[in-house]
Parts: sequence; structure tokens; C-alpha cells
Amino acid sequence: MTRQSASAARVKERESAFKCPLCESPMRVADFKSLICSRNHTFDFTKQGYLNLSARPVSGKYTKELFEARRKIITESSLYASVHKEIARAIEEHRGGSADSYTMADLGCGEGSHLHRILEECGSPGMTGIGLDLSKEGIVMASKRYEGSIWIVGDLAKSPLSDKSLNVVLNILSPSNYKEFKRILVQHGLVIKVVPRPGYLKELREALYDREEKKKYRNDETAALFRQHFILADVVHLNYTKELNQAELENMVRMTPLAWSGNQARIYSYINLGSAEITVDLDILIGINKQNDASSR
Repeated sequence: MTRQSASAARVKERESAFKCPLCESPMRVADFKSLICSRNHTFDFTKQGYLNLSARPVSGKYTKELFEARRKIITESSLYASVHKEIARAIEEHRGGSADSYTMADLGCGEGSHLHRILEECGSPGMTGIGLDLSKEGIVMASKRYEGSIWIVGDLAKSPLSDKSLNVVLNILSPSNYKEFKRILVQHGLVIKVVPRPGYLKELREALYDREEKKKYRNDETAALFRQHFILADVVHLNYTKELNQAELENMVRMTPLAWSGNQARIYSYINLGSAEITVDLDILIGINKQNDASSR
């Protein structure tokens, strides 16, 4: 079975989870080659297996090189292993051992490694992963490496996912659209948002910026807005350091937007350190969708 037909088969099992990004009508898989809506808007599965359901082209600084560096940091350095374990724990508690089908989407998934690792940690049959990102480069890489999930180029602001089609929304160090999250989650569905705290990657910020130019993270407003839209079930605070070797330091710099405006001489000096510690300082916000609650309208 080709990647194209295998991906089409996975989507066919979840046809009801998709709506046309152009006209919002229901969609179906045709001949294991295309996803077609009731008004005949047609989107073909690529040979890599992903679907491009974006209604608009996009360009940006998220390159193949950035995503490859990101993949290596996530999968080879174990820098985010504790994050994945905590998210998987929350998902398993929410699922409660049910054998029913269960669909989880990482919205803003990049090259898909966070979603892949979390699915591995969950290790549960009957769980379907969907990765959505507006970057084609990221989705191409995800579809080539992680065949078990559904990969979509799509715009979160005009999501191709149907109402109440997901059990879990993941939003990891990525912009949010809470209105869309609420729409596509089932009632009492789980939303997990990972946000940086002030100490996140502080060593990298200190290395790349002068004191007055350091990029600081504050998540007070983010957390307050999250509470307005979802029932806050838990907040998991993670703070730890890990030593990275020279290759990992280079990948860290290549994967982060912090380096886009950083001083090039400082970047070069940091990359050429033999090794260095890096701090992970994050909050994992775990919320329950209160979609039908009058206070959410």
C-alpha cells in the first residue's frame, strides 16, 4: 500500500471529522486518492500522504532546515521528554481506559514530532492523531517520517475540522484560536496548551541578546484568557535544566525564532561552545471544554 492510499484509508475512517475549508460542507474520500466535498471541491492526497486543505498560500521563515533542527531536538536530545510524559498522563486520565475511538489533534504541529512522541507515550490502540500546520515544509516532513497519523496543511483560523470532531486539542508553544478549539472539541473534550515561563531557554536568550534586549516570556495574560474559555482542570509547572552538546546547541539555535533577530557574532559564539546547560521552564495548562455552558457564550 502506498503512502497516499494508506493516508486516504486513515482519513476515510474519520471522514466525519473533516469539512471543506472553502464551503464548509461535509467531505468524503474518493477512490483512496482524494477528499471531496458535497459541492465537489477536491483535494488530492499527495504521494507523501498529506492533504493540503489550506485556502491560501503562505510564506515565512519556517524552513526545512528549521524543522529538521526542531525534529532532532525533540526526538534525539530528550529535552522535551518530561513535557510529553505529562501530556500523555493527562490524556490517559481523561480517556479513563476507554476502548472507544479517540481523536487528538496537534494544532500548530510543525514537523509533527511532539504529536508523534505523545502518541508513543500514550501507547493506546484506537487513538488517532491529526497534525495541522500552515507550513507545508513542516507537514511534508511529518508525513514522510510519521506514517501513523493524519497530516494536513491547514489554517487554524479557517480549520478544515468539523464541529465536535476531536477529543483532545494540543497547542504546544504555538498561537491559539480558542473559538476554533471550542468548536471542534466534543463537550468535555480536553485542551492542553503549553506556554513558556520567564526562565524558558534563558541561557540562549542571555547569549544572543544584550541585557536590555533580552526576549522575556510572560504568560499571565495567556493563562487568564485560557481560563475564560475552558474549565481549568490542572496546571503542571515544569522547570529543569539539561546539558546540550555542541550539535544540540546548533540545532537549538536553528530551531528557534529567537535567533532570527539575534546578533550573528553572538550566535556563532554560542554554537561553538563545547556544551551548555539550557533551562526548560513551562506551564502545561489542562482545560475542559465547557462548550454548552451559558457562561462561555
